[in-house]
Amino acid sequence: MGKTSKLTDHTGYWLRLISNQVSHSFSRKLEATGVTVAEWVVMREMYGTDGSTSPGAVAELTGLSRGAVSKLISRLLEKGFVLRKEAKGDRRFQDIELTAKAKALVPKLANIADRNDHDFFSCLSLAEHRQLRAILEKMAAHHGIKNAPTE
Repeated sequence: MGKTSKLTDHTGYWLRLISNQVSHSFSRKLEATGVTVAEWVVMREMYGTDGSTSPGAVAELTGLSRGAVSKLISRLLEKGFVLRKEAKGDRRFQDIELTAKAKALVPKLANIADRNDHDFFSCLSLAEHRQLRAILEKMAAHHGIKNAPTE
């Protein structure tokens, strides 16, 4: 029987170690705003687009089930971050649109995300940071990973 690798021998271990810390830190920082990471992802992706989107498009973006998206949209409605309206051309469907409240909040949340990234990645040189991003983007493309992380 060959040598049994240690946990720390795996690149995935190191990716998860850092990823978990970056994600948990961001989630804690968002708590003060009353927004979850999943809500942030939806609002950020909708921000700056013209008009509305469908719940199906949100499901595709996030990789969440339609049921989970429905609950997420309900939370955003309750918090006053989205409006629901009839879809153009088909009254059976509804679209969602960011409210003025959400449009004002998104840049502040983006600033929190930027600061969180800076807190974790400023130990890298600019070249190292670019290289790390390029490697991660290459891996995501190779494996067909397109859904925005929501946890």
